[in-house]
Amino acid sequence: MAVNSKKIAIYVLVVFVLYVIITDPGKAADYVQIGFEGISNAAQAVGDFMTWLANGAKD
Repeated sequence: MAVNSKKIAIYVLVVFVLYVIITDPGKAADYVQIGFEGISNAAQAVGDFMTWLANGAKD
């Protein structure tokens, strides 16, 4: 039962994404850009943290 629910949820998500892309490609592109900016910011924060640790955790 859980597998079927998961498949249905994925199917609904894919249909929604396709609907957004087809009906408003500009807004879909904005969503993708926001997502990549978030990923980039998270990677930058991890890099800054690792640099801080490598420098002996000093301010």
